[in-house]
Amino acid sequence: MGSTSWDCILTYPSPRQQLPHIAQTNGVATGFVIGMESDMEKKPIHSAEGCISGQLSEIGSRIVDCRLCPRLVEWREKVAREKTRRFRDCEYWGRPVPSFGVATARMLVIGLAPAAHGGNRTGRIFTGDRSGDWLFRALHKAGFANQPQSVSVDDGLALKDCFIAATARCAPPDNTPLPVELENCRPYLTAEADLLWPQLKAVVPLGGIAFAWWLNYLKGRGLNLGRPLPRFAHLAEFAFENAPSVLCSFHPSQQNTQTGRLTEPMFDAVWTRAKGIIAG
Repeated sequence: MGSTSWDCILTYPSPRQQLPHIAQTNGVATGFVIGMESDMEKKPIHSAEGCISGQLSEIGSRIVDCRLCPRLVEWREKVAREKTRRFRDCEYWGRPVPSFGVATARMLVIGLAPAAHGGNRTGRIFTGDRSGDWLFRALHKAGFANQPQSVSVDDGLALKDCFIAATARCAPPDNTPLPVELENCRPYLTAEADLLWPQLKAVVPLGGIAFAWWLNYLKGRGLNLGRPLPRFAHLAEFAFENAPSVLCSFHPSQQNTQTGRLTEPMFDAVWTRAKGIIAG
């Protein structure tokens, strides 16, 4: 799996000047527009990894500042104010949640959206909720994480060869982002995927929405997906010419894990297979 060293990037806000901003058409994000030279661009960067890390951090900072979707802004901030009883003494993040992982990752994991009292509380994707418990336990078993728990941003978690993102960056009501909200978030994940693309070997979409997002991304890159189009199923695997393999998994949501639709052995099998894909 490459280097034995552990590393992670926390794409949180940092002091900056002009950063890439999101162009909008009729209230819908259409892409990144590079503004004036940023602080990062003024500093010498001596490696491709450093350059990608810096650009991913800039995207993360822009994600955290995003207020494009009024419904999501209202909901995430309402949840952060009112809290829930078991976390009433916690300070909630209450903002969009950036991606988390390594700039040299050969595996991209795509989730749906932060949990209201998980990522929306802790500020890190899949952190502080049951879905994260399942994900990082499995990633740890497969060697992609240095520990099986993800409870807070300062818990020492680090990833290896793995980058975790989401189709939506704000916690949505009923865990269901609207199509226009997914579209507003599209440029963020697109920009991250573009940066990671040269080294990616495997993409693991967690659930049908993430799978559909990735297929649309591949179409945008001009790939021929063939006919019939690939269909989502747990452990379904698709190989495309000049593109990373796609390995599907049910999302580790409580709706899946508590009903037995997704079991621990089923989930572990995903990451064992992903490890094999990366190893070639």
